[in-house]
Amino acid sequence: MASNGVGNGEFSFDNKRRTGLPKIQTQKTEDENVVCHDDSATPVKAQTLEELHSLQKKKSAPTTPIKSPHVFGVAVSEEERQKQQLQSISASLASLTRETGPKVVKGDPARQAETPKVQQPVHHHHTPALNISDSGLKFTHILYNLSPAELYEQAIKYEKGSFITSSGALATLSGAKTGHSPRDKRVVRDETTEDDLWWGKGSPNIEMDEQTFLINRERAVDYLCSLEKVFVNDQFLNWDPNNRIKVRIVSARAYHSLFMHNMCIRPTPEELEDFGTPDFTIYNAGQFPCNRYTHYMTSSTSIDINLARREMVILGTQYAGEMKKGLFGVMHYLMPKRQILSLHSGCNMGKEGDVALFFGLSGTGKTTLSTDHNRYLIGDDEHCWSDHGVSNIEGGCYAKCIDLAREKEPDIWNAIKFGTVLENVVFEEHTREVDYTDKFVTENTRAAYPIEYIPNAKIPCVGPHPKNVILLACDAFGVLPPVSKLNLAQTMYHFISGYTALVAGTEDGIKEPTATFSACFGAAFIMLHPTKYAAMLAEKMLKHGATGWLVNTGWSGGSYGSGSRIKLAYTRKNIDAIHSGDLLKAEYKKTEVFGLEIPTALEGVPSEILDPVNTWPDKKAHKDTLLKLGGLFRKNFEVFTNYKIGSDSNLTEEILAAGPNF
Repeated sequence: MASNGVGNGEFSFDNKRRTGLPKIQTQKTEDENVVCHDDSATPVKAQTLEELHSLQKKKSAPTTPIKSPHVFGVAVSEEERQKQQLQSISASLASLTRETGPKVVKGDPARQAETPKVQQPVHHHHTPALNISDSGLKFTHILYNLSPAELYEQAIKYEKGSFITSSGALATLSGAKTGHSPRDKRVVRDETTEDDLWWGKGSPNIEMDEQTFLINRERAVDYLCSLEKVFVNDQFLNWDPNNRIKVRIVSARAYHSLFMHNMCIRPTPEELEDFGTPDFTIYNAGQFPCNRYTHYMTSSTSIDINLARREMVILGTQYAGEMKKGLFGVMHYLMPKRQILSLHSGCNMGKEGDVALFFGLSGTGKTTLSTDHNRYLIGDDEHCWSDHGVSNIEGGCYAKCIDLAREKEPDIWNAIKFGTVLENVVFEEHTREVDYTDKFVTENTRAAYPIEYIPNAKIPCVGPHPKNVILLACDAFGVLPPVSKLNLAQTMYHFISGYTALVAGTEDGIKEPTATFSACFGAAFIMLHPTKYAAMLAEKMLKHGATGWLVNTGWSGGSYGSGSRIKLAYTRKNIDAIHSGDLLKAEYKKTEVFGLEIPTALEGVPSEILDPVNTWPDKKAHKDTLLKLGGLFRKNFEVFTNYKIGSDSNLTEEILAAGPNF
């Protein structure tokens, strides 16, 4: 195609040589349809970038809408409702020495155009106000029940060590503390708790007085009020609607707020309408240390519970698990007062509605065995057993991540996605892919995610009365049977003992089994004497016809080093036979020393492994090891023997008689 140069420097096509192609019209004609299609949109309704950004977000419905705008015949405006909510939060943050709480305002300070104006009281006399302080003049911004997306933004923008991993989960750091600090946990000993709680030898409850608690509370509240913004979560504990507990968590970190958003039960907007005053409040000032000169303080960390005030204070540790376990301890106190048994257990339910409870310490396989694709998961860690049945206390799962593999734990692997908190994990700098084998920060790496992230979770997390109570032990001594049926007294004995055996390295590098006992399979969290929980368990099992079982997931044919680990496939067969009821129909015989009822045959499991003595080549070594373990059980139980249940000691003696006999 030729082109003509035009004298004034313009460039044009020689239209005569363009056969059959009409000349493009660039002038507006009367017939609009002839014009080229104009795909330019209507200009945005904004004059500035800030205005444009404000158009990006739709206004949400009110955080706590009111079903009826009339209360006692008086219309409640949205402004009044917001005011009432802020007054409740200000009251939670009130210092005990000042009459009022801090000035609070909702929203992120970074997005505030200007400081909201507050109506000041009119002073007729120019008398200097002596009780005014700097903290009394400032605003504290309240970030209330933020969504995971909003909390991600807060964490990434303001908290060092927060990153989005390749799976979409939020990686966070908990600071110097990467686990619980049981020696720094204190409970106020007063007229409320003096007679109810378990104090003294063997008890996890270390006492403090109320005055010291109030000093630490004041320190935490002052710290939180000194910040520009704090996160407030209003949530629930316990899926049983008749026994639900309202909790308020005040924290300084988005990580803590998201963790509790996942771990507690998330209220619907309708449920928040009637939230009102919380039943229990946590003040998490973990970034700020306690005062070492304060009475009872042994380090810069202090986790303090005051059951009379229904409050918990955290100073000097940012490990989020302290909030979860602190609330679990509170439930161990509140629920038994309502004749409800609180349990540190996993729980699942079959298609026919048969419920099983799983108790077991770390490494016994509690999570693996209670997560069963053929059964619904009610919960993985904390439950209540009431007159209505079982209910999960929590709204989420707190899973160990060390050596996590998709093949071994597909449900946990797939739950680590957007919304999940990953604690103290190590990831590849460029791809952000997590290396679950890396223990560089800590071995106690964790993932916290909502229970809905597990595909076969039963929502709501409630079920009928349990049919089976399964106590798991990883016996590295290799003398407990793979499965045994327990009578009620034996169930109480082994429940109070809470046994497993870890494999620990000695100074010269030789590894040998070490017996570990944790009362009620959760000694760190119980508030009352273990026999009180055991008596409640036996009473409920008797009333609802539940059977107790002891399952060994540890060694067979010898102790650790000479024997071998019982195959997971065999353990699953044992558990399946418990669920189906087939194991109840088996023939049984009694073992020596522990007097356990063991089946003589079970389909899919070699008969010789059902009785440990058959698998040990050295029978004398077996007997010696059995007696050694029996002695360890007896020694551990000495702490509990002087405790009487009821007016006489018959039940205590009955439990004792169910232990090792030699």
